[in-house]
Amino acid sequence: MKKYILITIGIAILIPVVFLGYIIYSFEYETKRLINYQPRLTTEVYDRNGNKIANLFSDEHRYYVSYPNIPPRLIEALLAIEDTTFFEHHGVNPDAVMRAIIKDLTAGKLKEGASTITQQLVKNTLLTREKKFSRKFKEVLYSIRIEQELTKEQILERYFNEIYLGHGYYGIKTAADGYFRKPLKELTLKEMAMLVGLPKAPNFYSPTKNYELSLGRANRVIGRMYELGWIDQATYDKATQERPKVYNDTLSKNSGPYIIDEVMRQLGDAFPDIRSGGYKVYTTIDLQLQESAYKALQSGRNEILKRAQDAGELDENIQRQLNGALISLDPRSGEILAMVGGYDYSLSPYNRVTQAKRQPGSAFKPFIYQVALDSGMSPSTLVPDIARTYTYAGEDGEEKTWQPKNFKNEYKGMVTIRDALTHSRNLATINMVSDMGFSKITEGLRRYGIVENIPPDLSIALGTISISPIDLAKYYTMFAGEGVLTNPILIREVITPKGETIRYETKHRQVNTPEQIYLMTSILQDVVRHGTGTGARVGGMDIAGKTGTTNKNVDAWFAGYSPTVETIVWMGYDNNTPMRRSETGGRAAAPVFRYFYEDLLRIYPNTKRYFGIPAGVYQAPSDEGNNTETYTDTSKAPDATDESTPKTNEQLVF
Repeated sequence: MKKYILITIGIAILIPVVFLGYIIYSFEYETKRLINYQPRLTTEVYDRNGNKIANLFSDEHRYYVSYPNIPPRLIEALLAIEDTTFFEHHGVNPDAVMRAIIKDLTAGKLKEGASTITQQLVKNTLLTREKKFSRKFKEVLYSIRIEQELTKEQILERYFNEIYLGHGYYGIKTAADGYFRKPLKELTLKEMAMLVGLPKAPNFYSPTKNYELSLGRANRVIGRMYELGWIDQATYDKATQERPKVYNDTLSKNSGPYIIDEVMRQLGDAFPDIRSGGYKVYTTIDLQLQESAYKALQSGRNEILKRAQDAGELDENIQRQLNGALISLDPRSGEILAMVGGYDYSLSPYNRVTQAKRQPGSAFKPFIYQVALDSGMSPSTLVPDIARTYTYAGEDGEEKTWQPKNFKNEYKGMVTIRDALTHSRNLATINMVSDMGFSKITEGLRRYGIVENIPPDLSIALGTISISPIDLAKYYTMFAGEGVLTNPILIREVITPKGETIRYETKHRQVNTPEQIYLMTSILQDVVRHGTGTGARVGGMDIAGKTGTTNKNVDAWFAGYSPTVETIVWMGYDNNTPMRRSETGGRAAAPVFRYFYEDLLRIYPNTKRYFGIPAGVYQAPSDEGNNTETYTDTSKAPDATDESTPKTNEQLVF
């Protein structure tokens, strides 16, 4: 019997000892989370002008604010309604606890609760909301411990950053930006009162759900400040009468979903905590041009659908599958100004700018003709636009024939390189490649950086290479950038929460000379003036570019540039079925390009409009009647003499 009594006593003693040990362990483990406070922070993504593109976060949307940047009036408002004696107690306010007990016994209404700000912080950060004695006991002990480890200012800083304020907003800076689109320092007293009144019941008092209730709660905060003598009558009257404007924004504020997906892809490896690390990411995007690009793509799609409807051919497949892509960039810096990967991200997040590989068709021809020009030919060199039959060995070893045709089955005989490219004559291009030699063409393409997916036959002349719009944009920087090949770049810099700046730079490589490239630019201007690309003409601005239409009208392209901006447009069906035969690059894609540039001129009317002519470019009579043509020392005029060729430091204006 005595033995059992001793065992019982031992257990009775052991239980509180174990519980005390658990509490002590919890002190050491749990309170560290608050003492060494490292909350999950929202990463903000901006465009080149500092405009917000989106917020990136996982579970909690939170901007951080340090104590020195919290307005004193905001602190006063919080203390007035939540914890007037905050700077006097040591974590727990015995008087407030007694008042809470009395409240249960009377019908009176309290102006502040039993929990101190420290207790509220502990409860929201370290504990659950369950109503048990053990939880309340730990809340009191943790609060006392926190007050021993942190200063009052540190506690307030953690409170203002941790507290939930409804609508998915964590922290006072987040709520100020979300509800009022203001930084903390610009808040009115009424707006401050609305925010500090939220923690009691953030969803009930949310100004986006219950505006009048939110105003009433704010007026009680202001009234309490007046009772305490912290504001005067005039301030009280003005604040209580104010009705602030409240915004009901989405948390992500994502105005460029295709952009954000690409940012995440590019930064994911280097910043695995990109959604919780509180970074500031500055991109090269111009949000105004991004919106213009989206509208241009929508306009082009609507026109294609309208033409199909007018022809009585509009069906569900066309409406569901028709899509497009647009990328625009500064060809000299490589900075991407706009990137729209499809007409509706909510229907398809697939980015056709970066992920889709399509055949560019005749939009690839300028690279073929540039090789010819660099080999000594000139824009006036004649090439045969005649039908030929080519033989080759098939996969089974049998001899097969290939009889390519021009788009309209027209044959012009001998035509100039300028005419062949301006009117996109397939046979002239194929015959030129055949006469020059396939290896010479591929060697030239490699000099321009084009080394992947080159087909091993003459079909290269028709643009049968598989390429994404962003890669085609990269190669076109050679033309738009006067001989400098530049990699497109989307991210300018990333700023870490500690203030460290990580800058990103693109790669440049000189692959040609400005004068040789100008020959191509002058031809591509003719494409737009009176060739296949007239649909891309923009009044009051020089445009150079090339259309592209693949076999059976599966893909429609326009790749072009002004003196300062380069843009690639693709239109087609996602399932690779043919579009209507009338939907060519000139009809389906070029107007999208024009729409975008007309908007660009409206937004930036002072943008450079006319191409300059590099030194080393001259003009001389051509063999075509009394016309003149453009030449260089490499691509010389027929029978050019020293008299007809100016010195390289002279520049002809025409």
